[in-house]
Amino acid sequence: MRIALVTETFPPEVNGVAMTNERLLQGLVERGHELLLIKPKNPLDALNHQPQSFALTTVPGIPVPRYPGLRMGWPLFGALKRRLRAFEPDVVHIATEGPLGLFALRAARSFGCAVTSTFHTNFQDYCKDYGAGFLSQTTLAYLRWFHNQCALTTVPDATLIHRLSAAGFERLELLKRGADTKLFSPERRDPSLRNNWGVPSDQPICLYVGRVAAEKDIPLSIKAWRAFKTKCSDSKMVVVGDGPELRRLKRAHPDVHFTGMKYGEDLAAHYASADLFFFASTSETFGNVILEAMASGLAVVTYDYAAGRQFIENNSNGILVEVGKDEAFCNAATDLATRVKHLTPMRTAARSTAMAHPWSEIIDHFEGLILAAAGGKK
Repeated sequence: MRIALVTETFPPEVNGVAMTNERLLQGLVERGHELLLIKPKNPLDALNHQPQSFALTTVPGIPVPRYPGLRMGWPLFGALKRRLRAFEPDVVHIATEGPLGLFALRAARSFGCAVTSTFHTNFQDYCKDYGAGFLSQTTLAYLRWFHNQCALTTVPDATLIHRLSAAGFERLELLKRGADTKLFSPERRDPSLRNNWGVPSDQPICLYVGRVAAEKDIPLSIKAWRAFKTKCSDSKMVVVGDGPELRRLKRAHPDVHFTGMKYGEDLAAHYASADLFFFASTSETFGNVILEAMASGLAVVTYDYAAGRQFIENNSNGILVEVGKDEAFCNAATDLATRVKHLTPMRTAARSTAMAHPWSEIIDHFEGLILAAAGGKK
């Protein structure tokens, strides 16, 4: 097939949506399909030195408010329509619902091309985190209208499908996420990196990886580490990532090590050089970082939904906490501290779980879904 993938975020940007898009695109290329990627221009593109196996069209990018590293695409509608028509796609897959996604939806439908989409982000839930809770229902209405224009919308979590269905979303299909167990592996543990963090080899490191943003509730992960630290006084908290809350959190928590954004093998080494992973966000559609941490052999503490519910068996390969129970989250961290010397079975089980969910199976499923959509154009 000839497939156009339209997205507002793609590597070298580091986030779950970008990484998922890259995995799906490369997987489809490897299966013999011809791909066109349409994305905003981004200064970070200069960091990407990988050879391209697909066609690329970039459009002007507008900085996302409070996210200077991300861009919204703002193409000229006529130019975008001409580019898509020249490519003659069998299907246009839209990964984001911003201006670029909206223009691509209009363009594809104008010449009768099948359109599919993915629901990656609970934007309607983010409104309250940025002081705009009054926009939540308006945002939800737009997202519902957008995705209901598509032949199908993939969603990474079954519980989220039920929630979206109840809100009036149609033609939803479950598409889970996989683990890159070659990149994210315990074998990438780096003693010199731990030394740079000032942690002896026998002391545990607690880790957070992801956007440093309000919706991730990083202060709760740090609070959990402080509870952990009451039992393991020499432990260290490391936060990997960048975002609008970074400067404030650095000032508020000078004893936490903030690394900034990390990429590729360097990111994988940061995962593998830690011991525990605290992820207190309640706004995820999936949470790729949980599976990456498990693939790296970390003991994960997270809430019982999305990726946590899909992949963690409580007290076997990680710890699950009832959603929204902050005190229970901290208590789980304290409990792990009392048995930190005996976490090897949990960490081994986490790695085994990740190994059982390869990206190849996810891409096979995705290929089948969009092939069917291309055959039954909406």
